[in-house]
Amino acid sequence: MRGRFADVTRTTVVAIIVACLAAWAAVAYVGMPLWWKRYAHRHPSLDGVPGVTQTASGIPGDPVNVALAGVEAQIRAAFAAAKWSPADALSLESDVRIVADAVLDRPYADAPVSNLYLFGRKEDLAFEMAAGASPRERHHVRFWRAPADHTSGMALWVGSASFDRSVGLSHTTGQITHHIAPDVDAERDHVMNSLHSAGRLSEVIPVADFHAVREGRNGGGDPWRTDGTLLLGVISN
Repeated sequence: MRGRFADVTRTTVVAIIVACLAAWAAVAYVGMPLWWKRYAHRHPSLDGVPGVTQTASGIPGDPVNVALAGVEAQIRAAFAAAKWSPADALSLESDVRIVADAVLDRPYADAPVSNLYLFGRKEDLAFEMAAGASPRERHHVRFWRAPADHTSGMALWVGSASFDRSVGLSHTTGQITHHIAPDVDAERDHVMNSLHSAGRLSEVIPVADFHAVREGRNGGGDPWRTDGTLLLGVISN
């Protein structure tokens, strides 16, 4: 009788343990990821944020694909730690230099970026990372201070990251410009990976389905494509 009771008790305990493990797995691997995905997608400060920037002429520019929560000083320090350089302001001198350095294959680590517009104004911050011997090839990202703050109360910066693969003539205006690589998701990931590797992000939240339209052409006529996800990074204190 005791043996039978012990067997029943042991079976019950095993069943309880299996049930608990199953419940944990369901929550950890299904429930929580779905909750975070829903939370990020419904992030109130991203509601109404345009998916694509504009040129000064009102032509659609590069897509929005990254965002950061933090004060400006933290953003600048994070990119410096990740070995990015702030881009020079546009001027006749910087324009002449970038063309000369691109032709002569000379480095220009803080070459200017063309202005793009979001929320009715040009970018507030711009950073770049050299990818070759000259400014023809470079990683670069622009940021605009968003109208609404992050839910933590920190400032929210919405950004557009793309990779410059060459210098040439714009397909839309004929002006000298950089041509971007079409896979803007690769540059989105590069920005976040570099900040994470530098220890400057406390978390990265994927905002799925941020883009309803997942391909297009920028102001220079270059094609781009995305899986529709924006990455939201929170700067660590």
